[in-house]
Amino acid sequence: MPEAKIAPNLPQWMLDHIHRYLSSGGTDGHMYTVTPPGYAEMTVPALLLTTTGRKSGERFIFPLFYGKVGEGYVIVASKGGAPEHPGWYKNLVANPEVEVQVGTLKTKARARTVSGEERARLWKQALEFWPPYADYEKKTDREIPVVMLDPIA
Repeated sequence: MPEAKIAPNLPQWMLDHIHRYLSSGGTDGHMYTVTPPGYAEMTVPALLLTTTGRKSGERFIFPLFYGKVGEGYVIVASKGGAPEHPGWYKNLVANPEVEVQVGTLKTKARARTVSGEERARLWKQALEFWPPYADYEKKTDREIPVVMLDPIA
């Protein structure tokens, strides 16, 4: 399998975060401290998601905030409330088999977009680990996808 690359066109803070996460093997960067505009400083759990590019076939790494659900993880395709879905989300819709690094733990997972009651419940959980999602939701007409990453053997 080809070596994963850091996703292109990420903002500098994300690049710094990924480099810290990767260079420490996950011992630094899993818990990310940030002060979002209009909020107090918060510490949020972050994982590294590796997707396969839907056009290029290359593997790309993205840092994302997450919540724990049983053995899996919930992530949100907010893109800060932009009108279109983030590239990583489009990649995992095309190829739902992904790799996830949470701290020092690396695992393979299958991604699935949730809907209905499950989405409502997981959206509420996402607002607990990252309250700015509520602001992003107000900025866009699209329904922001909520994704479960279910570990696979």
